[in-house]
Amino acid sequence: MNEFEIIRHYFQRLDEDASGDVILGIGDDAAVITIPSDQQLVLCMDTLVNGVHFPEQTKPSDIAYKALAVNLSDMAAMGAEPRWITLSLTVPQYDPEWFESFTNGLQQLATQYQLSLVGGDLCRGPLSVTVQLQGLVPGTAGLQRAILTRAGAHAGDVIYVTGTLGGAAYALKSILEPGKWSTPSSEEMNRLYRPEARVDTGKRLRSLATSCIDISDGLQSDLMHILSASAVGAELEVEKLPYSNSLQALKQDEALELALTGGDDYELCFTLPEDTSASMLEELNKLCPITRIGRVTAVDSQLLLKNRDGEDLALDAAGWRHF
Repeated sequence: MNEFEIIRHYFQRLDEDASGDVILGIGDDAAVITIPSDQQLVLCMDTLVNGVHFPEQTKPSDIAYKALAVNLSDMAAMGAEPRWITLSLTVPQYDPEWFESFTNGLQQLATQYQLSLVGGDLCRGPLSVTVQLQGLVPGTAGLQRAILTRAGAHAGDVIYVTGTLGGAAYALKSILEPGKWSTPSSEEMNRLYRPEARVDTGKRLRSLATSCIDISDGLQSDLMHILSASAVGAELEVEKLPYSNSLQALKQDEALELALTGGDDYELCFTLPEDTSASMLEELNKLCPITRIGRVTAVDSQLLLKNRDGEDLALDAAGWRHF
């Protein structure tokens, strides 16, 4: 098959317009969509490279699923409703089984969130997947937008995370260093290959959270982005970090390093005013388990790690760095 035959055969099926907003999708030089007058457009994009963002042996369906999931996580961190996908795919050669598996993984998650694939690009070369996701948040020009950002945390706010931490990093270590680590749980393997974006939680946080970010590079470095954008500091109570199952069996320093710097969790880290009601916290917990892990301070960009006795801890490791 040539490029256009591949697109028609494998990707045209993802062009279904569930919302009725797509004027022109796959098959032309560009896509055309209608933005509702009471909404504003939110865009994000991530690239996954073979051997860098996923192991060589990763199944094509998992590659596609994760490429979309990490973008959904960005949408969740902004409190946005995801709607449309564009895909840029570079592959070494045409392999029908590979393409069938890849599109099945992409379609599974796209169907779950009623997303339309509206365009993209297909090239020959080293395996690389770039997904751009477009979504919506309520708002119009001149009016306050219902959107979450990294800026907005205030001294006294409480810091929370969704789900558990470190599971994906532990699963990756078990793959890269076989025999050194115990077998990860199925949930931890899914955190690596098929992370669950907290889209519903993000949307509920629109009018509640003072700041929010998704945890892709590790809690420590991603929380620092909030502190820098908000010009505040933070104290983390490390004994309250919600470790994944395998981390609970590790030595404290090993578990702490994976939870703080391992990355690939795709959970949300967010701040709430101290007076947030118990009923509201209970409502958030019903969407996804949340854990209080610390407090925002007034010291600009200072992140302190505290043990159960309130003493400072030092951690040499940093989160994932792209360069």
